Order: sequence, then structure tokens, then C-alpha cells
Amino acid sequence: MTDKACPEFDRHMLEALVCPVTHTALHYDRDRQELVSKAAGLAFPIHAGIPIMLIDEARQIKAD
Repeated sequence: MTDKACPEFDRHMLEALVCPVTHTALHYDRDRQELVSKAAGLAFPIHAGIPIMLIDEARQIKAD
């Protein structure tokens, strides 16, 4: 088994990506490797540097 580093998320993608539910801006959570939509209360995972923008794959987050 080889230990390859996962590709980093390209933060420039944030300029083009919006929440698929609310069409609002997303926040990049580097520690959790997620794109967070505070408006929708969802966090979309990032796998191998690729954001998974499917609602069924998103994690619900608590409202602040």
C-alpha cells in the first residue's frame, strides 16, 4: 500500500461554485475538507480535491 497525498482543493473553484440548494456562496472548511453552505445548513464533502455537490451526499450542520 502506498501513501500518496490527496490532491488539495483548488480554492479558486469557490469563485465558480455555489450552493445547489440556495445558490449562495460557500465557505471552505480545510480541516473537514468540506464546502459549507450556511444558508442551507449543509456541508458538501471534498474527496481527492473534488467537491461532491450532491444534496444526498451533504452533511447537515447546526445553525449558529
